[in-house]
Amino acid sequence: MSQSVTLRPQFWEQFSLEQLTQAEWEALCDGCGACCLIKFKDDDSDEVEYSDVACRLLDCATGACQHYPTRRDYVPDCISLTIDNIGEMYWLPASCAYKRLYYGQPLPSWHLLLTQDAAMTQTMMRQKNISVAGRCQSETEVSELEQEERVIHWIRQ
Repeated sequence: MSQSVTLRPQFWEQFSLEQLTQAEWEALCDGCGACCLIKFKDDDSDEVEYSDVACRLLDCATGACQHYPTRRDYVPDCISLTIDNIGEMYWLPASCAYKRLYYGQPLPSWHLLLTQDAAMTQTMMRQKNISVAGRCQSETEVSELEQEERVIHWIRQ
């Protein structure tokens, strides 16, 4: 997200999620890419397992969506986090700013809104094994059968 949009100072501490502007909501995303990984849900237990297979729009080297503003034109069922569904997204990583703020927790120390340094944030996310950058493979390169064999356990929920 471009920082050229005006954000209220420390909005994540001053306002509830319901009170955020669209720009502030988008600024909460740390760009980890976990939302973009293919997940498997057990219908009996509701347990969700992540795979290391990413949506075809995700740049697996950087962990960024290649068509974020128009992603739904390419992937109609792309996940869209909103204030209305955030409580249902229990499978989000424990580091996710949306999840943390929803549960009354602070932003992680490496978050871009705190560091104000994108390179530093990306480096720290990789050091802490939070970003999927460099650790996933596009769904265009993996068969559906193989996807189920690529379950990972490095994303903490």
